[in-house]
Amino acid sequence: MTQEAKMKNTDQVGGAGKLRALVVAPGRGCYNKEELGYLARFHSDKPAFIEAIDAYRRDLGQKPIAELDGQSKYSFKLHTPGENASALIYACAMADFMDIDRERFEIVAVTGNSMGWYIALALAGALDERGAIEVINTMGSMMSDGLIGGQMIYPEMDDSWRRDDVKTALLDEVIDEVNQEAGCELYTSIQLGGYRVLAGNEAGLTQAETRLPKLEERYPMRLYNHGAFHSPLLQEIARRGQQALPPSLFHRPNLPMVDGRGNIWSPFSCDQEMLHSYTLDHQVVAPYDFSQAMAVGVKEFAPDCVIVLGPGNTLGGPVAQTLIANQWFGWQSKQDFSDAQKLAPKLIAMGNPAQRALATGEISG
Repeated sequence: MTQEAKMKNTDQVGGAGKLRALVVAPGRGCYNKEELGYLARFHSDKPAFIEAIDAYRRDLGQKPIAELDGQSKYSFKLHTPGENASALIYACAMADFMDIDRERFEIVAVTGNSMGWYIALALAGALDERGAIEVINTMGSMMSDGLIGGQMIYPEMDDSWRRDDVKTALLDEVIDEVNQEAGCELYTSIQLGGYRVLAGNEAGLTQAETRLPKLEERYPMRLYNHGAFHSPLLQEIARRGQQALPPSLFHRPNLPMVDGRGNIWSPFSCDQEMLHSYTLDHQVVAPYDFSQAMAVGVKEFAPDCVIVLGPGNTLGGPVAQTLIANQWFGWQSKQDFSDAQKLAPKLIAMGNPAQRALATGEISG
């Protein structure tokens, strides 16, 4: 790449010099029909990385991710179960992270949404390559014999992508009412920018569907093949995870990590036993506050831009909504965000081909 081209790309993301970047790893539900072939399209230059994952999975009798990614058609039955989706998403996100242009970006911290916390551990080096696939594949396969509960998502914002206190009060009221019904369990699972993800048993989720007003002909929306993540219903999964995955897999990170409580794990003060406990206990059974993780990430590390790893771009909206809530980059509404992105993108989604070029140092458009 010529010096002129490099300068052109740097200008697109907000000025000359190395840019401070907060990197965000996605969770489940981001490898969809449009992402089929993602590894083959963008990461054919990483055969050793992909083969290491596939060798691990073949030893367990699982389908290799290269084969999953190479299917001629996307299949809900094949691509969405945790034992397949988790490894696929990890491989795509980790490979994207490898492609970030370190001459243009200084990565100041990493975070992630839900399963993205496991990926963030790998990005930061708190899990080595073998440990990462072991943790992610093990936890992703925990409900291969049958899901425990489920999840649904519901908006908690107005048309300008700002918090709607009426919707917040409604969600809190519905959770309280449903839990008073015999045999029903319903919990806040994830605070996801302008959305609330709820987790519960079937009775609880059904009750919530009858009580929440229909919005945009989509919500409340069940999340297909998702268990009751980040709720007390997964106590047994947490116990099994701690038994299967020893603390020795965890290491001191090379980069700061922001978890689902907004807690920072520093390379200089990270207790591996506590990291193991949080990851495989609290993080599994308690709400995951991605909104708080993002708020801490931007306020504590003052990034010039936020890079969201692929596959897909389903996390782009929630990330933008958290930035608006914190008036980061001066954004106070969806319109502010849209206008700013057209001029000089500061939220860079690697699942978006044009924005991907900004992260990798290639020419965009």
